[in-house]
Amino acid sequence: MKNPIQQTLPLGSPPWVTADPFLFCVHHDDQYPAGNEHQGPEASLDGRDLGQDFAGKDGWRMYHGEEVPGFPGHPHRGFETVTIVRNGLIDHSDSLGATARFGHGDVQWLTAGTGIVHAEMFPLVKRGEPNPTELFQIWLNLPAEDKHAPPHFSMLWNQDIPRLAFTDEAGRRTEVTVAAGELDGRRAPPPPPRSWASRPDTDVAIWTLRLEPGATWTLPPAKNPRAHRTLYFFAGGALRVADQLCREHQILAVSSDAALRLEAVEGTVEVLMLQGRPIGQPVVQYGPFVMNTRAEIQQAMMDYQRTRFGGWPFQKNDPVHPRDEGRFARHADGRVERPAR
Repeated sequence: MKNPIQQTLPLGSPPWVTADPFLFCVHHDDQYPAGNEHQGPEASLDGRDLGQDFAGKDGWRMYHGEEVPGFPGHPHRGFETVTIVRNGLIDHSDSLGATARFGHGDVQWLTAGTGIVHAEMFPLVKRGEPNPTELFQIWLNLPAEDKHAPPHFSMLWNQDIPRLAFTDEAGRRTEVTVAAGELDGRRAPPPPPRSWASRPDTDVAIWTLRLEPGATWTLPPAKNPRAHRTLYFFAGGALRVADQLCREHQILAVSSDAALRLEAVEGTVEVLMLQGRPIGQPVVQYGPFVMNTRAEIQQAMMDYQRTRFGGWPFQKNDPVHPRDEGRFARHADGRVERPAR
């Protein structure tokens, strides 16, 4: 019987290594303090490299923000971002005039396509108490024929995302959150229409797994045996994958064509799974642009310099919404949606 574990790597600091069709995966986990009147941290920013604050001083980062943590307006072309917010909030603004505030279990799926500029700020809305913020951002590639698709974002609200609970023979629970793909007949809300994940044969799946101490669960085989499948063991003391015991947080490339037994050996264990049929095309990346050739990268840079991908319709490069604004999404066509709760 072949070993289902094809490769292991230390997890290390993000961004984490990914496999086609994925390009990038980062886990942001920041213990932000109380917010001030501007929804930035009620704390001194002395000693931080503002604009490039990734050091993690005091357990949190400003990233590229100078007043509010986050990522002020920046361009993308040729791929998609999938942002899974496990705790805290994100304020989105983009060059099409769309805006949103989402978090606390919501997922935003953004097709950059032919080009978009967006800001992702982390408003610290709570005053007098901490604002912990945790999220994954995952970049999913687009095939050549979709790299110039119109930009589009979809909101996958928390209440619409399947969360399945499994109990093993000892009564210990495993919870699986399905941000993309399908498990036990429960399917995630649809991704944008030109996403690689929207094709029926690509078997793209993005799941987070939470195993109680001692819990066992069997990961079912992928529907498409050609799919790449990667496990990111990012929380907990020890995890057994098939016959391999992992006492350090690791990245595991595993076979997708067979069931795989997981066991939380020590503590509550959490795992991110990324899966999908590879696109199998050349990848040329320059910062926020991902194309198939260097000439296309040069064209992307020229197009951005010339058009700014639609310009920036906001007064600030790092806009945030009012503190008391709830979760919402206002799309480029003016349509507004809010979660049911």
